[in-house]
Amino acid sequence: MVKYFCSTSDIKSTWDHVVSAFWQRYPNPFSTHVLTEDVVYREVTTDHRLLSRRLLMKTNRLPRWAERFFPAGMSRYVYILEDSIVDPVNRSLTTYTWNLNHTTLMSVEERCVFLDSAEQPATTQLKREAWISSSIFGFSKPIQEFGLARFKSNQVKAMKGLEYTLSNLQGETPQRLLRDSVRPPSEKAKEAAKSLASAAAAPKKPQQYV
Repeated sequence: MVKYFCSTSDIKSTWDHVVSAFWQRYPNPFSTHVLTEDVVYREVTTDHRLLSRRLLMKTNRLPRWAERFFPAGMSRYVYILEDSIVDPVNRSLTTYTWNLNHTTLMSVEERCVFLDSAEQPATTQLKREAWISSSIFGFSKPIQEFGLARFKSNQVKAMKGLEYTLSNLQGETPQRLLRDSVRPPSEKAKEAAKSLASAAAAPKKPQQYV
């Protein structure tokens, strides 16, 4: 069984501003769990679409009951791959993300589609979908329930972070330096990220989830 989540919302900002904010949303005070982000691959296609693949490293805070499924010494970092397609002709931004490690405990795949609204001026429509699964025998259902609850909480924070970045870009709040909310990773974490990025680079082009 897989837990499925779907939500739609309207962002009160133009598609151009939303796309600009998407690339600049880290760091922000609502996403302090995001530690690093690196571009693995990028290409502009002949039909003017921008394909990107990024590797993100995030902290992995677990409830106490979940610690029993985590072997001692296992990394508490989660590495996320993010494929994205910016289509300026059809004015859409599609992203697809999934975790690279800890997939036996929980796998979370997410797709977001940002579309320029045809009905409402200066509005961007967002459709967010997620698929959450676990391979822990006998405990997959409660783990998936926990994963769904955490995903819902995190997507609220993600929206607040995007809105924060949009406000700064549009000059609605004073620009200011944040406290060092994106902390530098340890050397061990850096090496792990490099290894995962190398493995994730094949296939070379991001999947086109549209």
